[in-house]
Amino acid sequence: MTSDNEAADAQPVSPLRGMRVLELSGEISGPYCTKLFVDAGAEVIKVEPPAGDPLRHWTASGTRLPQGSDGALFQYLNASKRSISLDLSSESGGATLREIAASVDLVVESRPPGEMDAMGLGYERLREGNPGLCWVSISGWGAEGPCADRPYTEFTLQAATGSTGYRGLPGRMPVYAGGRFGEWIAGSFAAVGGMLAWLSARNTGSGQSVDVSMFEAMLLCMTIYHDLNGQWVEGPLARGLELPSIEPAKDGWVGFCTITGQQWKDFCSMIGRQDVGEDEKYFDGRARMKNFAFMQEVIHGWTRERSVEEIVELAILLRIPVAPIGDGRSLPNMDHFIEREVYRQNPAGFVQPRKPYRLGDAPDLPIGTAPRLDEHAVEVKAECATLRPVRQSAEGTGPLPLTGLRVVDLSAFWAGPFVTAVLADMGADVVKVESIQRPDGMRFAGARPGEQMWEWSPVFHGANPGKRDVTLKLDSEQGQALLRRLIADADVVVENFAPRVLDNFGLGWETIHEWNPRAIMVRMPAFGLDGPWRDRTGFAMTIEQVSGLAQMTGYEDLPLVVRGACDPVGGAHGVFALLMALENRRRTGVGELVEVPLVETALNLAAEQVIEYSAYGQLLSRDANRGPVSAPQGIYACAGDDNLLALAVATDEQWQALVSLIEEHGGPREEWWASATPELRRERHDEIDARLSGWLAKQDLNQITESLTSAGVPAAPVINAHYILPNEQLESRQFYQTLTHPVTGSTRYPGLPMAFSALSRQLHRSPPPMLGQHNEEILGGELGLTEEELEGLREQQIIGKRPSFM
Repeated sequence: MTSDNEAADAQPVSPLRGMRVLELSGEISGPYCTKLFVDAGAEVIKVEPPAGDPLRHWTASGTRLPQGSDGALFQYLNASKRSISLDLSSESGGATLREIAASVDLVVESRPPGEMDAMGLGYERLREGNPGLCWVSISGWGAEGPCADRPYTEFTLQAATGSTGYRGLPGRMPVYAGGRFGEWIAGSFAAVGGMLAWLSARNTGSGQSVDVSMFEAMLLCMTIYHDLNGQWVEGPLARGLELPSIEPAKDGWVGFCTITGQQWKDFCSMIGRQDVGEDEKYFDGRARMKNFAFMQEVIHGWTRERSVEEIVELAILLRIPVAPIGDGRSLPNMDHFIEREVYRQNPAGFVQPRKPYRLGDAPDLPIGTAPRLDEHAVEVKAECATLRPVRQSAEGTGPLPLTGLRVVDLSAFWAGPFVTAVLADMGADVVKVESIQRPDGMRFAGARPGEQMWEWSPVFHGANPGKRDVTLKLDSEQGQALLRRLIADADVVVENFAPRVLDNFGLGWETIHEWNPRAIMVRMPAFGLDGPWRDRTGFAMTIEQVSGLAQMTGYEDLPLVVRGACDPVGGAHGVFALLMALENRRRTGVGELVEVPLVETALNLAAEQVIEYSAYGQLLSRDANRGPVSAPQGIYACAGDDNLLALAVATDEQWQALVSLIEEHGGPREEWWASATPELRRERHDEIDARLSGWLAKQDLNQITESLTSAGVPAAPVINAHYILPNEQLESRQFYQTLTHPVTGSTRYPGLPMAFSALSRQLHRSPPPMLGQHNEEILGGELGLTEEELEGLREQQIIGKRPSFM
């Protein structure tokens, strides 16, 4: 752990120096979005209501704060910002906001849809005095659509995406992912949307609005493209978990992840059960889940006899993804994070993670203090009279901000491909490089068996629209020579392997920089480019296990992984980091290395655990479907088979509405309910659950959902992820785009979880590419190889269109 004020030879860089951001938001999503801008050097003015951001009074552990002090999570999210308090319903408050808005580049707001417009302070009104102003709106369902005003909490949105429904053990209730994860996800995408809108405004001279839907962001990240898989596989998605996953050791919990067939075989060898590893029926994870009891017996018989340290050491030798289960107490003390100086001291005295990416060797900007409520009112008002955003002349490349950007995509699986898919949607020309000896491993994960199965993976399809694809054998002289020619004309190179992989090919940063000094290289290893864990293999589930996300998810007696979410969220941070590097190159003319360790993005999203323990000595943990925001909160069975309802009461008004609705439907009533405070509801949660369970068991799921939401109570059916459609909100907002793939035919693809006012929502220019689909177009048409030369490469298996092992 280091002090943020320690001297360093390199100087901090501020890619967004001079950018001014106005934050009209509280809680987590908006403040995390603007925190990413602060960390990159932008100035953020936080406009708060007279009572302040509610997060000022928040602790997840329920720790009581001293009078006049702010919660540690608030101080983490709002460090280095300035605060002004305004009553926006008043004439003077509205006038001041208009003055501030005339002096900024970007507004980030998370008020209920339509509220700003109703006060005469909506986007169109504010941009009258600032035509280049960009605006990011974050809401639960999206600012438009038939469900825009439907009550929600992050808990009920998880159920509506299908994420909750497939997480858990058969015979037990499914469980949500803890830690308000969806709010952090929405903030991550809001930052990306804000940057892209700002870049577009620089191109065109005109600002635009970005409508970020938390529901869509969670759907994109917290289900593993099950909406795609549901088009190809009949029947519901079975509830379950990966095997192996988080397993009991002699002295705690240890996490595994066996995505590939080889990793499964190696795991079985490690535990001395080669017979199980060689049984082909268990190559499919679904078959392991069907034999859950047998698998537990096999796995636990070995893990319970060994310590976590012993297991981790042995698994690493076999390159099996493995991790200890991190929590708020243990994380800052792990050797890898100590050596990489991941945790820093906040001026308020607690420990927090640093920003989740590095630009070259530049250190982070110092962590400032969080503002007191209205601390900067006088200076903010004074400067508004003189400051105006610096508007450069339009560069004329159109509203897609990355038009003309050339990207060589060496990445695989999910996080890296997600980065380049966003770049493709925003106008970049992305060339994905694979080989027939080692295609992208995600082509086979969850793929439908049969001919050309490598073209049937839902995750590959979801993370690769809009790209072109070539195959090159990179351990051959000819393959590397062709790659060098591709990179010589590229702006960006993206990869997400363990560092040793590209190092073994001789394709590290030094080589790329020598080949093309203007190229930016984005590297996204699981654990970073240095430190004791640098060469460990890690997938999203590994990251969830070690980062603390699994600590907050699952049953009291069994932590569970979120399942994959760290990849696309890490990808969103990768996009943001790349955009910062492009801003640096705009000033210097030189490319740089961008490091985005997947684990450090997760540590930022799970930061509250370390912050709470450091600030208050409170160790946060999972509690099945209960959480610190709402009470009651849970999943309840309605009439019929497996008809489950997610219900969460976050406010006293919602509680009174629920009590009234129960009475109208002839349900149970307790005298103390009329005056039940949040503290009392939490204390007597078991009693409330028993009453609610009995009442809801007699209700029709769809009818009671409609009654509850109409009364203002957040509720949603626990959707099976294969049946996300039909969904009137997603259809109204055109979240999906149908494209014709050469193998899978007409296929429906999810888009970005945000609507840009100057862009169509149908941003995918083409379906995901087939293996080697563009060899002739790129190697022949663009690099100039003759047909004879191409045929020679095919014969030597340097290029091809079918995996060499199939």
